Amino acid sequence: MNKDTDYAFVIEGKMALPYQYFAGAVGSKFIVALRDEKKIFGVRCDRCNKTFVPPRQTCERCFAPLTDHWVEVEPTGAVTGFTVIRYAEPYQPKEPPYVLALIKLDGADVPIAHILECGDVGKARIGMRVRAVFSEEPRDTILALSHFEEET
Repeated sequence: MNKDTDYAFVIEGKMALPYQYFAGAVGSKFIVALRDEKKIFGVRCDRCNKTFVPPRQTCERCFAPLTDHWVEVEPTGAVTGFTVIRYAEPYQPKEPPYVLALIKLDGADVPIAHILECGDVGKARIGMRVRAVFSEEPRDTILALSHFEEET
C-alpha cells in the first residue's frame, strides 16, 4: 500500500455489463405519466389511508394490493430531509455539489428522494416549500421529473 491508498483496498479492472431495467407495470405507469402528462401519481391504500409516491404494488403497512388505487398528487411539497452530494460518481445525474432531498408532496404521505436545485447548496433547509420542474425533453426515467426548486 502507498500513502494515497492506505485507507482503501483498490483492485484495478474493467467490467462491461449491458442490461435493461424493467420498471414493472406500476413503475412504468408512474414514469409514463411524468414523461407524457407532466403529472405525478401515487397509489392510495384505503385500509391505511396512506398515499405512496413513488407508487408501489402493495401497501408496506398492511400488504393490501394498490395497483387499482391511483391518485394524482400536487407537484408541490416540503423538504423533510436532505444531504449534500460533494463527490462525483459516474452514475450520478449531475455534477456535485448538489442537494438530494426527501420531499413529501402535497397529497402524499411518504417522501420521494430527488434533486433539489436551490442555487447554493447552503440554502437547503428542512421545511422548505418546493415545486416540481419537469424535463423539457422526454426522459424514460425518474429524470422526466428534472428536479425540485424552491416555491415562490
